[in-house]
Amino acid sequence: MNIKGILLGKPLKNNEINHEKLSKGWGLPIMASDAVSSVAYAGEEILLVLVPILGLASFKVVPWVTLPIILLLLILIVSYSQVIDLYPQGGGAYNVTKENLGKNPSLVAAASLVVDYIMTVAVSVSSAAAAITSAFPSLFDFKVLIALIFLALITLGNLRGVRESSNLFGMPTYIFIFSMGIMIVVGLVRLLTNSMEPLTYTADNPHLVSENFGTSMAALSIILVLHAFSSGCTALTGVEAVSDATDQFKTPAQHNAKVVLYMLGGVCFFIFGGVMLLEVSLKVLPLDNVTVVSQIASVVFGNTYFAFMYYIVQIFTAFILVLAANTAFNGLPALMYILAGDGFVPRQFATRGTKLSFSNGIVFIFIVAGLLILEFKANVHHMIPLYTIGVFISFTLCQYGMVRCWLRLQAKGWRHKLAINGFGALMTFVGTCVVIYNKFLEGAWMVIIAIPMIMAFMIYVNKHYSYVGEQLKLQQFHPYYENMPAGSCQCIVLVQTINKSLLKSLNYAKTISDNVTALNICRSPEQGEALRRQWENMHIPVPLKIVETPYQDIIKPLDDYIWDRENRLQHGEFISVIIIKFLSDHWYDSFLHNQTTYFIEHTLSKHKNVSTTILPFHYHPEIAKFDKGQEQTVVTLTDLVERDSRKINH
Repeated sequence: MNIKGILLGKPLKNNEINHEKLSKGWGLPIMASDAVSSVAYAGEEILLVLVPILGLASFKVVPWVTLPIILLLLILIVSYSQVIDLYPQGGGAYNVTKENLGKNPSLVAAASLVVDYIMTVAVSVSSAAAAITSAFPSLFDFKVLIALIFLALITLGNLRGVRESSNLFGMPTYIFIFSMGIMIVVGLVRLLTNSMEPLTYTADNPHLVSENFGTSMAALSIILVLHAFSSGCTALTGVEAVSDATDQFKTPAQHNAKVVLYMLGGVCFFIFGGVMLLEVSLKVLPLDNVTVVSQIASVVFGNTYFAFMYYIVQIFTAFILVLAANTAFNGLPALMYILAGDGFVPRQFATRGTKLSFSNGIVFIFIVAGLLILEFKANVHHMIPLYTIGVFISFTLCQYGMVRCWLRLQAKGWRHKLAINGFGALMTFVGTCVVIYNKFLEGAWMVIIAIPMIMAFMIYVNKHYSYVGEQLKLQQFHPYYENMPAGSCQCIVLVQTINKSLLKSLNYAKTISDNVTALNICRSPEQGEALRRQWENMHIPVPLKIVETPYQDIIKPLDDYIWDRENRLQHGEFISVIIIKFLSDHWYDSFLHNQTTYFIEHTLSKHKNVSTTILPFHYHPEIAKFDKGQEQTVVTLTDLVERDSRKINH
């Protein structure tokens, strides 16, 4: 097996695509990993904003920040279920805005989702690397390398196909969901029965300030609450992934996608609401070296028969941070597939790999996310401000697009659906403004620049494909040159030395043209003269043209010669340049050959009436051995050319 076969496994047949699609059971962990991981630490993001300013008084504000986020989550779940009903082909916000708002808004939505998915991957694997280096400080200098290893493993898992990636990544997500559920249920029971010890902090903790608001903070509190709201909105990332990849589910795809979306919403509501309730009840303060979830798990499971659950929660929290990236590896390639079909990204993104996954989209995520990790040195704090802006822009455009859709269709029950989407559009628009305002100077300005750049690229790609398509359009078949003889092609055989590969080139040239020229670009007159004498002594029945160059470069003189020949072509004539490519049994031998062949082919591709023919010459690494007493027959190259030509003609 080759390396690709070892890494990716046995190729799948096209008719096996249905076996690679997601079921409800495996669709939840694959599509929910990003959203579930976000709700796990969204509460801590809220506290990190409030506690340094308000201290213990923050816990009076946290419910007023949490409730709008939960309400927005429920609205988004209902809204995206309507998107799945109306747009079963997938594409989510992009297809909604394309049909209801037009081309440019749809490109804004698409570019925003691309940014969001890429940032999801970069932030997730960097967070996992940070969790590892926190547990093992000696590995801190290798944080970037650890993040890249995590990224490579997730990429490899997804390249092996949807079914294998769901089997590989699904179970850790389920274990995390159930362990968080156990922690919340046990914690609430112990709170109701007063059987849980409260959390205690040292007296010098800077967050232990007055619990009462001062009148001087009344004006600041509104801005502060909005800032906390924007940080807590990380809990909403990943909700859109199901609608983007509806067609990735097994039949009936719409029903299965909606069921997974509802299950995702229920899990997010339960975990986010439960964790926030425990945070407020226990008055958990954010610490530098210990996460809020870790503190809750320690006090919930401490001094009980379930003490081992603390370690399960911690271990699978680290797992879910890595697997959060997996949602993007399913959502973004599906979106790129739709964009490629519309001609806004290279068409290679519409093709499936040997495992029937959108492998080009998966590799694209790996490259771009890897570059971001290297650029930001896997620093989560520096990447977080770039995280939620893209998804909130797509939320807003999708909600407003659905409003326009209901106004246009006016189907049964459209009024209450319009009200849901209208309220959702208002809330997500406010959220978008708040997120941009609070995070602009922290790095969000980069996203504001990146989105128009991605849009410009998409517009360029679309114009290019439209231009080429117009050039290739054929209304009626009619030959270009009806009366041209078959031998109107001129052949040029490139010569370096006289050997068996040259014999093969000349044999082939004789079969397609009666006008064959052997061309040698030599760097010294001595080499050219030696080749000419050898050519004449062997009586090769093909004219030899030697072009001398005073430089080491042979590409430019070759190109000039071809241009000169091309300019003298008659109407309907072509030139075929024949180049030998050496092939060996050993893959590593390819590094020793054919380097110049690539550059020659690239240069000649610029000519309109010149074709390049790559002729393979297979050789074996082992040299044939002759018996010392065997008499060898001398045969001229002329004889071989004539003999092989007769065989081919026959």
